Amino acid sequence: VAAAWQAADGEPTSARTLQWTMGATATALVAQLLFSKTSGSESVEHEENKDESLTWREEEGKSKLVPWRHGGPAGKGSEPLKRYTKAQVAEHKTRDDLWIIVDERAYDVTRFLDKHPGGSLPIENMAGKDCTDVFANYHAARVYKHMLPAYLVGEVTDVTVAEHVKDFRAVRQELLRRGLFETDMQFYVKMGTWLVSLFSLAIWLSLCCSSLQSHLCGALVMGIFWQQLAGVGHDCGHSGISHNFRSDHLFGSTVGNAFMGISTGWWKSNHNTHHVVCNSIEHDPDIQHMPILAVSPKVFKEPFWSTYYTKWVSMDAAARFLVSHQHFLFYPLMMVARFNLYAQSWIMILTAKQMHYRKTEALCLIIFASWVITVALSMPTWFQSVAWVLTSHAMGGLLHVQIVISHWSMPTYSGHAYNDDEDEWFITQMKTTMNVDTPRLLDWVHIGLQFQIEHHLFPRLPRHNLRAARDLVREVCKKHGIHYHEPGFFQANVEIMQTLYRTAMDARAAKKGTSGFYHSALWEGMTLHG
Repeated sequence: VAAAWQAADGEPTSARTLQWTMGATATALVAQLLFSKTSGSESVEHEENKDESLTWREEEGKSKLVPWRHGGPAGKGSEPLKRYTKAQVAEHKTRDDLWIIVDERAYDVTRFLDKHPGGSLPIENMAGKDCTDVFANYHAARVYKHMLPAYLVGEVTDVTVAEHVKDFRAVRQELLRRGLFETDMQFYVKMGTWLVSLFSLAIWLSLCCSSLQSHLCGALVMGIFWQQLAGVGHDCGHSGISHNFRSDHLFGSTVGNAFMGISTGWWKSNHNTHHVVCNSIEHDPDIQHMPILAVSPKVFKEPFWSTYYTKWVSMDAAARFLVSHQHFLFYPLMMVARFNLYAQSWIMILTAKQMHYRKTEALCLIIFASWVITVALSMPTWFQSVAWVLTSHAMGGLLHVQIVISHWSMPTYSGHAYNDDEDEWFITQMKTTMNVDTPRLLDWVHIGLQFQIEHHLFPRLPRHNLRAARDLVREVCKKHGIHYHEPGFFQANVEIMQTLYRTAMDARAAKKGTSGFYHSALWEGMTLHG
């Protein structure tokens, strides 16, 4: 392979092609940055809605003024809807009998549970609760009109709306009125140009140059390419580009899988659950990393059942040792974290009962593995091959640091949230999420992850409009005295290291019989404990 890229005639066609590609894309990118308007600046604003029976919703990114609710009695002679209290709805909270509340109405979604495109866990974690705001932020207008009415069972008579919730809902309505849910596709043209430039440069340095330094630079650029491409994959995963579930999912499952090596289907299953149960000890897979890492002593205080991984999690000798040293292990682990995601992707493809585009994803993951292995083995020595793989993945580890600093140093909780005004949707997201204070010129570095607060509040909002949402969210937080946490990138890393260190010290103090150490239901049964 190396010989094909480094032909004896001095300038092989393949090298020239890459050079032309780099030059063309770099020129196109500079031209776009110099002459195109700011992404999202041409959004179409709409007139203010003054009709309380109507509300703004989003349909494939377009803002639509639609009836607040659909379904119910059709006219004279129709039976009125049954009336329920929140407590009565809360009784229906199992897989076999699952109700939710949306816009002061109760819906029995039991038979839809396993058909839900986002997986069953997000619904199971909201069972019996008021889902009005989480539902609004994940579903298009057509779902309210064409799907939700089929599950309607009655009115909920005792729903109250806190003042801060009214203001956060007003922010969403204002974003819709301004047309900010509509994607500026010019932004993704620029992103595509940038990504092609990075990939071409990485391949050229890795295959068309002969020195070790060039090969390692190629590996570094490849790691940056993976980190930047992950931003687009993240946008696709939230249907934040075309706002069409199948289009964005298919793009992620093909282009994303083939160039990133991480299953879009796995990511969506994991990430959708994370959003709904952010920082829940038992339910959020993004903070369940025992036996290697623990973000809070609550993780090992006593054994718990992980509803995502469907297994018991508890402290043992290996976990105690690793967690006790996690503040030393954190950055080295981030450098190789991608290998775990490769494994998780294949585990889901091979074992999941239901999965969108399973065969397509498997094929594209094979394509990814093929070209990465080919590039690595094209190095002149085994040392360089291993160095190329480790360097590229270590550079890509920046992404994993950016992901975890948004939540790991924030408060965690046990059980389910969304019980009252103290932990409803908006407050829970604000308590468990932080931003990273970033100059506008460096927004591209953080791929939208610097606005995790706004992203968690409004996950379908296009990345290029999150900064505009930030201004509105900060106003509401200031008005109601809600903490808005936004340290700089360096301080965010300091905070996560402090969190890991404190938890590590608690783990070192754990002894048998405490903190779930060697504690299990099986052991208690075998020893007839109690």
